[in-house]
Amino acid sequence: MATAHETHMALSRSIALAVLFIFLSCYAAVPSLATSDVFLQCLSAAIPEELLYTQSSPSFTSVLVSSIRNPKFSTPSMVKPLVIITPTNASHVQAAVLCGRQNDVRIRVRSGGHDYEGLSYRSARPEVFAVVDLANLRSVTVDQKAATAWVDSGATLGELYYAISKASNTLAFPAGLCPTIGVGGHLSGGGFGMLLRKYGAAIDNVLDATLVDAKGRLLDKQAMGADVFWAIRGGGGASFGIVLSWKVNLVPVPPTVTMFSVPKSVNEGAVDILTKWQEVAPALPDDLFIRVLVQKQGANFQSMYLGTCDTLLPLMVSSFPELGLNRTHCKEMSWIQSVPYIYLGSTATVEDILNRATSTTSFSKATSDYVRQAIPKDVWVQIFAWLSKPNAGLMITEPYGGKISSFLETATPFPHRDGVLYNIQYMNFWSAATDGSAQTKWLKDFYTFMAPYVSQNPREAYVNYRDLDLGENTVVGNVTNYEAAKVWGEKYYKGNFERLAMVKGEVDPDDYFRNEQSIPPLVASK
Repeated sequence: MATAHETHMALSRSIALAVLFIFLSCYAAVPSLATSDVFLQCLSAAIPEELLYTQSSPSFTSVLVSSIRNPKFSTPSMVKPLVIITPTNASHVQAAVLCGRQNDVRIRVRSGGHDYEGLSYRSARPEVFAVVDLANLRSVTVDQKAATAWVDSGATLGELYYAISKASNTLAFPAGLCPTIGVGGHLSGGGFGMLLRKYGAAIDNVLDATLVDAKGRLLDKQAMGADVFWAIRGGGGASFGIVLSWKVNLVPVPPTVTMFSVPKSVNEGAVDILTKWQEVAPALPDDLFIRVLVQKQGANFQSMYLGTCDTLLPLMVSSFPELGLNRTHCKEMSWIQSVPYIYLGSTATVEDILNRATSTTSFSKATSDYVRQAIPKDVWVQIFAWLSKPNAGLMITEPYGGKISSFLETATPFPHRDGVLYNIQYMNFWSAATDGSAQTKWLKDFYTFMAPYVSQNPREAYVNYRDLDLGENTVVGNVTNYEAAKVWGEKYYKGNFERLAMVKGEVDPDDYFRNEQSIPPLVASK
């Protein structure tokens, strides 16, 4: 069976030249401010009509909302795409880019829809744009012998994990917890989960990729060059082109892993245990990962251990006795069984991770931090007071150390490496019965309160927990301004932001792939 990479390449070779010829011969004379009708005609010349959903299409709304995870972006006032393109091969993506370039219609790219600010399918400002929805490009091909896989960007993590488990019960991939996350966006921003301390981030295990660039060319790792390959592994989605597929390294896991979930209330010593956790968790053996969900007056310690309960218990007694772990807390299972267990609960099955649908009844807002010095005990007391206020949200803390911290900050655009104790994701939720203003205000106020206790200069953030409140791009002369973008860019990328902008200046100097937090082109003066 051909890999996703081979399929894309074969399809491209057979028709890409013909497509290019059609466009250049039929549309070369189209002025830069061509009407949207001409853009749609251009698409129709190369892409089957059934793969195009214009705003007048009966299925437009259903396709648009099919993977929207946050209903606050599914409103009548949302700036919607002119058309949704649902490609089934690489040539359709190339056609979308070429038509868009010729008709001044920008492309946004959606792989799964977890996108916290919805920038993969909406614009925060009035703009004419199209969406390339990669949901039809979702194949996964596993090479068990080589311990590698080719996975399309439109596949979900659940689909990737499931395919790996069918090939081997002792191979895995170190990526996120949520099986409904789209592979393309996840890998573009970094990607991490329960295996981050043992095997690093998802991008640390990417071997190759196929990319449609701003010129409509289909490129692999060698053809795109070292700088672009560096940039797409953590530099955020849709700045350098459209990644269609990824070749990833699969990692060994034992036949049995042990999960536990131990809740502790403030009255049961949660403050003292959390204070200790933040020093212990990043220094534990790499096989042990303990994250914490902190909400209201409690903290839930969730863990994966790459081994059995018999070996875990003495390790916890010697390294973290404060948690009080005992055999009744242990749940032994295979790695693939741990995926639905941690995300969906103990009654979920492995097949449940193939469900791409999620609830769209809960509105949400999120942001993030990185902690490099342990937060004092008295501050944890204040944190619990914040979490007990009306309209409060929660915080999720995930420890670093181990493999993810072993890379240089410059190894990939994802810079949160050595010295990080843990990251924090702040989230708040509300229903349609309220406008969310109280919940959003709580989140902003809590974020302000946390400032003295987290990383500084810059105050680091994780791009896959995207937050437009950190800053938005300013466009000057039809190009994103670099200096203005540094406000948010250095929070996500630290010193790597400048290199990302220089790569953007090399491969997309006209800033075709652009959104409210895309990388700006920095063109070196000659």
